[in-house]
Amino acid sequence: MEENLELFERMRRGEFPTGSRVLRAKIDPAHPNFKLRDPVLYRIVHAPHYHAGDKWVIYPMYDFAHPLEDFIEGVTHSLCTLEFENNRAIYDWVIENLKGKCGLPTSPRPHQYEFARLDLSHTVLSKRKLIRLVEGGHVSGWDDPRLPT
Repeated sequence: MEENLELFERMRRGEFPTGSRVLRAKIDPAHPNFKLRDPVLYRIVHAPHYHAGDKWVIYPMYDFAHPLEDFIEGVTHSLCTLEFENNRAIYDWVIENLKGKCGLPTSPRPHQYEFARLDLSHTVLSKRKLIRLVEGGHVSGWDDPRLPT
């Protein structure tokens, strides 16, 4: 454990090049869901961050950061499309293993739900295209009932 903590601290200090090390969670190497075998939690990227600048060189992976962000922000229901269905196992694992630790609350516990996207035809769904209608005054605003939002 001490060796792993030392390596993680060295990663944080920027002693290793981009992509040369990762921090993994050894959950269950034989688990049928690959997400629960040994998922990568952190990676090294030597690139300035738009908020933190050059302060950090390690960044959490989505499957680790997403449940933590939901938990910290008090999200109770996380809605995702079906391509994230396999990610629910790691989402739940992160929350169950970190709640009440590291300063995280024990509740409310967020739950991730997956749904199928609606496949509408003859309907503009792109916000980049809809904004032209709003800014051009063709509709009364984002809450105009004619918009599919």
